[in-house]
Amino acid sequence: MTAFLPYDFRDILMEIPSGTPSNFLNSLRAFADKLLASLQSRLTLLSVELQEEKLRLIQLLIWITAALFTGVMSLAFCSLALAFWLWKSSPLVALTALSGVYVIAFVVIVISFKRYLKRQPRPFDATIQELTDDRECIQRKN
Repeated sequence: MTAFLPYDFRDILMEIPSGTPSNFLNSLRAFADKLLASLQSRLTLLSVELQEEKLRLIQLLIWITAALFTGVMSLAFCSLALAFWLWKSSPLVALTALSGVYVIAFVVIVISFKRYLKRQPRPFDATIQELTDDRECIQRKN
């Protein structure tokens, strides 16, 4: 077992008399095992959250693309229909009305999108919370 340890550790192990219990080494191994297990669980949680964020971003991009496509198509055809309908009576009113509708729609969409973004959870929130809980647990005096 000591053949794989660095030279310094082999010297330390050789100095321990064979008749004394190696409680310190067992405690050190147990501590390292618990530390690595904790780190592994936190990294697993981080990878799960990263996967969730990736899927949420892809879903968001699909929805935005669909909304933009249908919105542009409907605006184009509605604008053409309204312009043809009102062009003979008053072309300036038709263009002004269309511009006003587009500006109002743009403002509503921007405000709605900002509200949507505020409702979304922070990325990696569970991992940050777990690390905070770990720090509090370590700092507590038991």
